[in-house]
Amino acid sequence: MLGEGTFGTVYDGSRLLDGFKVAVKIVRKTEDFEYISIPNHSMPLPLEVALLTLANRGPRVPEIIQLLDWEDQHDYYIMVLEHPSPCEDLFGLTERYGGSIDEGLARVVMQQATQAAYMCCHRGVLHRDIKLENLLINKETHEVKLIDFGCGDLLKKSAYKIFLGTDEYCPPEYEEKGEYNGKPATVWSLGVLLFALVNGDYPSTDDLHMINANNYSKAGLSEECCRLISSCLQREPEKRLRLSEILLHDWFKVTDVDNLKTV
Repeated sequence: MLGEGTFGTVYDGSRLLDGFKVAVKIVRKTEDFEYISIPNHSMPLPLEVALLTLANRGPRVPEIIQLLDWEDQHDYYIMVLEHPSPCEDLFGLTERYGGSIDEGLARVVMQQATQAAYMCCHRGVLHRDIKLENLLINKETHEVKLIDFGCGDLLKKSAYKIFLGTDEYCPPEYEEKGEYNGKPATVWSLGVLLFALVNGDYPSTDDLHMINANNYSKAGLSEECCRLISSCLQREPEKRLRLSEILLHDWFKVTDVDNLKTV
């Protein structure tokens, strides 16, 4: 067993034909279990299977975990997924580094996490639970992959009334108004992710006040990094950086973090 959640369990596995290493996820069906229809499939699919199928459709996106096979049973469904090795999730990575990682490694991670989020939305999928635990990193190559689409939904232009992700990444507009839009909420979650990677904790109320006033800084972090955090974690969704613009930010244009001016 590699991991266990509320409804599913992931096991280490291998293909009988050639020993190819895979991850096998077994998910119990609940009373409100959902099937959805997607193009090019005659029958509705389990929601998570459908979302991962859509996210994988088209040219391969290395930053998104690949669905290799799946099977539907009466009480559960099974997904066979690629299993990068050696890997760990980002929570494990930060723990191993004492709680946070340096900007250079954070930049490598965020570039790939943002690309995964962008491509999901581009292909009509809202992941809705981008967090440290749902991003795997190869310990040797630092390649990152987004996993676990169980909280996701089809991306839509109208607002969502239900939040199924992780509380620490919940956008403030949902707490204030009971609704949120997919892309701005994704930008918020990426901002929380970056903050957690370089600070070793989630943003406090005081942090968010400084961020919203565009007055956030921290010793040891570059101005560019602090600006990107502030651009993603603006309380008003319309003031946040667009998802398509994150990778164009100055922070990603720096190749040597030591040359950055720190504040």
